[in-house]
Amino acid sequence: MHKDNQDVSDRLRLASPTIYEIIATEGRKELRRPFQSLAWSAFVAGLAISFSLLCEGFIKLHTPQGQDYYLLENLGYIVGFMIVIQGRFQLFTENTITVILPLLENFTRFKFMRVVKLWGIVFGCNILGTFVVAFLLTHFEFFSPRQMGIFLDISYHAVERDFLLIFIQAIPAGFLIAALVWMLPSSEGNEFWVISLMIYVIAIGDFAHIIAGSAEVFLLLLNDATTLSQGAGYMVMACLGNIIGGTGLFALMAYAQVREEM
Repeated sequence: MHKDNQDVSDRLRLASPTIYEIIATEGRKELRRPFQSLAWSAFVAGLAISFSLLCEGFIKLHTPQGQDYYLLENLGYIVGFMIVIQGRFQLFTENTITVILPLLENFTRFKFMRVVKLWGIVFGCNILGTFVVAFLLTHFEFFSPRQMGIFLDISYHAVERDFLLIFIQAIPAGFLIAALVWMLPSSEGNEFWVISLMIYVIAIGDFAHIIAGSAEVFLLLLNDATTLSQGAGYMVMACLGNIIGGTGLFALMAYAQVREEM
């Protein structure tokens, strides 16, 4: 009988309140972490997520020219996110839900200011990491001129868009990252495939992600391939859209569905 009960327990899906509590507990731990630890983790995340741009470019370099390999090339976009999420590094868009859930259940001015500080540190160190990678790519000959041209083409396609369109396309990206965070606790053993699927949807949907996109912005700016106003506009619109998608939509809906069960 004990074995049967254990089998049933293993097959049951995690209930929404349980998932909520797992993520909220993780958020509470993050809010208690020293800011120096958060900063280093976020900086590494910025370095690592730049591999999304690099790996997309590597695949594009080795596919025949003049043909459409869009779906194949965008598999490379998964790599940077995989390193960051599986490595448990601090990514700004994950924190649009992780630290928000404990704030919603017990809103205080102190906790709100702590969230704001955490967001500021993680965001700042994320983009510092992507800037360092863009600087190294620009000033050191790691890759051939042809490969650098491909990186710039990919970045130009992502950044040189109307600001309203960037904002609109950033909302689904924020929503999907928050949904990914929500799905991971019940995806034990299948994390690779869950992460791959959600990030691939962001890639092929051409949605705007502020941190991955910042690597593209900095690469363009350092190579005089875009204007400062366009680069800054991209980052502001993508950031706002990601926050609305992750916090304004997903986190609030997640809280609403479990509020009466807590």
